[in-house]
Amino acid sequence: MSEVDAQPPKENPLTNILVNVLIPVIALSKLSKDAALEADPKLWHVGPIWALVIALALPLGYGIWFLFKHRKLNFFSVVGLASVLLTGGLTLFLWNKDGSVNPSAPLLFGLKEGSISFILGMAVLVSHWTKTPLLNTFLYNDQIFDLKRINGRIEENSNQESYAKLLFHCTLIFTSSFFISTVLNFFVAQYFLSPDKIDYSAVNARELYNNAVGKITWWGFLVIGLPMTAFLVCCMLYLLKGLRRLTGLENDELMLPR
Repeated sequence: MSEVDAQPPKENPLTNILVNVLIPVIALSKLSKDAALEADPKLWHVGPIWALVIALALPLGYGIWFLFKHRKLNFFSVVGLASVLLTGGLTLFLWNKDGSVNPSAPLLFGLKEGSISFILGMAVLVSHWTKTPLLNTFLYNDQIFDLKRINGRIEENSNQESYAKLLFHCTLIFTSSFFISTVLNFFVAQYFLSPDKIDYSAVNARELYNNAVGKITWWGFLVIGLPMTAFLVCCMLYLLKGLRRLTGLENDELMLPR
């Protein structure tokens, strides 16, 4: 098996954003209107139920397709799949038979949104003590760093203990981004699902709910993505500084040529 074949399958980031964020947001925002309640209904006004089905079907189908095609779980697909299932299940619970929405939506949806970031953070932290730390998936891997050279120098200099501490500190830095996102996600849901913005007893309450969920999906992506990117940069700088100290190598020797 060639080195290329040995690499785990990766998702195109643009495809991931399109399938798990942009298309669901558009579906929830544009398709949720009920044609029976509109003075000038459009062809795409399929109502809140079908809008939700369409918004959830694509990321759900994509996650299942990736699993069956590659015969292995992908971290981002698993997260997207879990989010879709939680959103769909919670929505069914919150929607009343009379067309209204349970007023506990802000709290429950906020907890759902926050729980995803929290679980991710805990997964990154706990994985540090496994054979496949998630820090390696995001940052410290053999596609970016010359791990063979680094590990050789660490062993030569007998710095294994300091090296382990460095990687643990990097894991803590990266984990912090998810815990910050947990809090931010909760308050984003409180804001967009606030009773000041949605009349939960209105005839179009489900439509208003879907519109809010679309906004939460978009802002939730930013709330997770931006802190994660910022903390990854900080983590990278901290890691490089520590590796230079422990190995005596410079940045261009630590990292593979791009």
